[in-house]
Amino acid sequence: MSGARYPAVILAGGQATRMGGGDKSLHDLGGQPILAHVIQRLTPQVGPIALNANGDAARFADFGLPVIPDSIADFAGPLAGVLAGLDWAAEKGAETLVSVAADTPFFPTDLVARLDAARAETGHPIAMAASPDGGRKSGLGRHPTFGLWPVALRGDLRAALTDGLRKVVLWTDRHGTAMALFDGPGPDPFFNVNTPDDLETARARLRETTT
Repeated sequence: MSGARYPAVILAGGQATRMGGGDKSLHDLGGQPILAHVIQRLTPQVGPIALNANGDAARFADFGLPVIPDSIADFAGPLAGVLAGLDWAAEKGAETLVSVAADTPFFPTDLVARLDAARAETGHPIAMAASPDGGRKSGLGRHPTFGLWPVALRGDLRAALTDGLRKVVLWTDRHGTAMALFDGPGPDPFFNVNTPDDLETARARLRETTT
């Protein structure tokens, strides 16, 4: 299956505490919700798309996407959303799932192709986006919500979450993970909206790119 046909899940299951609660992805950015920007960037890169979110699915009805909640209780973090996506992808007979974050409106338009290439080059089952980060010992800042995930590992992931594992890289490092490095010039494509100040930064960045 080519990268353009992988099913994808948009991870929107977080509690958004730094934004005062609610759904970060529904805040206005340039006249439409952040989530609309995410969908527009993702759609040309993948096949069917689902939204991982908890609570009343009706608030996302305008987007026309299936909404799949976590199957692990108590907001178990992004891995719970990945698991929900893997279960959904398995129902479609897919072998690979793409994940992206719902609060990151500027992610690369070649994300999936480069994740796919990194995985093929290394032979690792998982691929994850990364960008330079001089503040880390490895020199890389990993973006674990942007990845390629094999459906075959969903049983292992379910067991790990049931045992209490929550940190994405602790699980991915067990299985081998390829890193797709995004190190081009310009602003950080993985900038995400966590706070009201971040939202204002995103609005300013969007204005700069459309004027």
